[in-house]
Amino acid sequence: PYHYDGDYLLSLEDWFQFEIADRLKNSLDPTQTFPPPPNYPYSLLNGYPTAPSFQFKPGKTYRIRVINMSTTEWFQFNLPGHQMRVIEADGEYSQPSAVDGLDLGPGQRYSVLVAAHPTDSHNYHYNATQYAIFDPRLEGRNPRYYQGLIEYRKGAPIMPTTEPQNFKWVNDIELCALSGNPPLPVDRQIELSLGLYQFTTGQTFNTINNITYAPPKVPSLYSTLTLDAPLYTNEAVYGPQTHAIVLKHLEHIELVIKNPSVLLHPMHLHGHAFQIIEYGSIVNQSEPVLRYSAKCNAPMQRDTFVVPVNHYVKLRFRADNPGVWLLHCHMDVHFGMGMALTFIEAPDVLRRRPKVPETMLELCRAQGIRTEGNGAGNAGFDLAGLPTPPTIKP
Repeated sequence: PYHYDGDYLLSLEDWFQFEIADRLKNSLDPTQTFPPPPNYPYSLLNGYPTAPSFQFKPGKTYRIRVINMSTTEWFQFNLPGHQMRVIEADGEYSQPSAVDGLDLGPGQRYSVLVAAHPTDSHNYHYNATQYAIFDPRLEGRNPRYYQGLIEYRKGAPIMPTTEPQNFKWVNDIELCALSGNPPLPVDRQIELSLGLYQFTTGQTFNTINNITYAPPKVPSLYSTLTLDAPLYTNEAVYGPQTHAIVLKHLEHIELVIKNPSVLLHPMHLHGHAFQIIEYGSIVNQSEPVLRYSAKCNAPMQRDTFVVPVNHYVKLRFRADNPGVWLLHCHMDVHFGMGMALTFIEAPDVLRRRPKVPETMLELCRAQGIRTEGNGAGNAGFDLAGLPTPPTIKP
């Protein structure tokens, strides 16, 4: 829906010296201190440890797609001397919104339009900053600063710039959906509380509503497709740590996600983009509640939203995409430590859709993964073979 003359991609990721499996193993080891000592990562920008250059031509308009594909770290992006207009978040278009900078949690994406200057007398720098507010600040390592070139003309001098006095970061709840769709009605409200607890095993796990996620022996999609009616509509058959929530077809859902923990969490929903309705404090009653813009009455949609510490978020979506969808924290270690649940959406409709290709079933069997039965691969409510869920330490 927008016109632009050029299109640039900037993918941002953190680069640790240890793979995620090793970092997760260390976090779950009861003999190690928790949390583990900070392991300050480097950054990769479009796959390289240095920032790429972007070529601008005078008078042209450019779309820059900024993607935070990191496992853990946040990124900020700004382009001094130019104004950015946000037009998209997580694949959903917005009405143009002027900002000075982007702040992206893991898994978040934005597109901005940038109008080039009318002459090529100067080149400019853009800034990409990797940071983690949950790790101690350390000069040169947290945050890490990267600077790339906006090149109008090879060899042109760099234009010195200063930040605007009232620097405006993007705030997704202030964006208006280009679709113009009004806020959805609410048929059912689901309250979710994010947590971090030590368990009687000595391990520390993340939780949603005091349940720490663990994958079942049979993928929940296959349980939905192979169990007899009405078993597949019973949340218990998917396993105690699958944390299954069954949704009715076309039901309008409002999620109220509360975060009383000490870390902010970028929560990501598969299969849907949700409307951002409201967020506010759960500890400070005098703090103003932020709601979607009444000027446009079209709440912005996206699929990854950061839940601040000691705050709640209200999100809405329509259960119009039958399937089995994860809701999880997009920080990989938190996901691995159990901050996830499973929506079993419209299972009755899902079972009438085309069947799973035989090649997919063969792929599972080759890995020793069962493809029939409940979460344990058994009949009915027999969940023998699944591990006993751990217990939160008093």
